[in-house]
This record gives sequence, C-alpha cells and structure tokens, in this order.
Amino acid sequence: MLTVPGVYQPQQDTHLLMRAMCHEGVSPGTEVLDLGTGSGVLALCAARFGARVTAVDIAWRAVLAARANALFARRRIRVLHGDLAGDDRRYDLVVSNPPYVPAPEIAPPERGAARSWDAGHDGRAVVDRICATAPLVLAPQGVLLMVHSALCGTDDTLAALARGGLRAEVTDRELIPFGPVMRARLPWLRDTGIVGRDQDKEELVVIRAEHA
Repeated sequence: MLTVPGVYQPQQDTHLLMRAMCHEGVSPGTEVLDLGTGSGVLALCAARFGARVTAVDIAWRAVLAARANALFARRRIRVLHGDLAGDDRRYDLVVSNPPYVPAPEIAPPERGAARSWDAGHDGRAVVDRICATAPLVLAPQGVLLMVHSALCGTDDTLAALARGGLRAEVTDRELIPFGPVMRARLPWLRDTGIVGRDQDKEELVVIRAEHA
C-alpha cells in the first residue's frame, strides 16, 4: 500500500470498518461506494472480493494515491475527485470513514493533512452530510457502514439517519487510547466538556444503516 504525506493513513477506525465490510457479503457484482477514500484501502478490500467499486475524495492527493494503489494492486477501481457521492448512481454498499474529530476551529480546514480528521466544533461537519446523502445513494436493499468516534455523538448520527428514512444501529465498538491529534488538543476538549477530566480513551463505533 502506497502511503503519501498528507493522506490519511489506515488506523484502528479503518480496520474496524473493514471488518464490518467483510461481514456484509461483498461479492462479484456488488456496487460499492467508498466516501472519503483516502489511500483507497477500503476500496481495494472491496475490489478484491470482485465488487464494482467507486471511490471518492475531495483531496486530489488522496485521489492520486488511491489511483496509484489500485494500479499497483491490479484492481479496477473508479476513483473520482469530488465531494461526497459525486454522481447519481445507487449503491449496494456505501462505506465511509469521514473526518470526525472535534476541533477548535468552527469550519473544517480546506487543505492540509488535518482536512482528513478535523470536522468543526462538534466533529459532525461531514458526518451530518453523509447522513443526509446516504438515503439518496443507497439502492433499495443497500447498506451504509460508517465509523466515527462516540465523541461526535453516536445518538445524533442514529437520529439523523432515522430522519432520512433509514434504520440504523451500532454494530461494533472499540475503545482506543487517544492518538496524537486528540492528545494535542486535550486542554480544549476538556475545557469544552467534550472529554472528561480523567478520560484518556475514546470509543469508536461502526454504524450500519439501511432503508426502513
């Protein structure tokens, strides 16, 4: 896997989402959309099962990295530069590991490595948009799998998906130590009450949604 500076590197959240994706019975002919593909690791995983994969990222550096990784792996993946879905197709499986880290800045960054994790004060700048987009891009029996930190509001995500007519639930959880980004902004996170005074771990959740 080619890694590129400034492109999100696969971490615990990536592997948690990959595990969930492998439980969905991806097979030849499955139409898969990877929103915010980064280096393309999830797209490649789906392609290895024979799926027809579309991967989208708003960062050109990520698009080029994903295209290169697909080429090196000899897998056919349609990698698009764009914001969220990018076209009018419907998909059997939509996967996303979006930016979700709460940040002191109100608006998410428009460039740089932090673009792949910073998501506004509440961490929901991209998560909420995916919740709104998912009902429009899922096939009738399609499934959305999204991973994010519980710090940005698991119940808020479930409620947002329900408002869009999707039945959603948490299917996996994992408690992990704070990484470098979270540790660097702990004073702000604690001052705002997002993180408890003695808290040194965050819970990652995988949310699965489908049409009700």
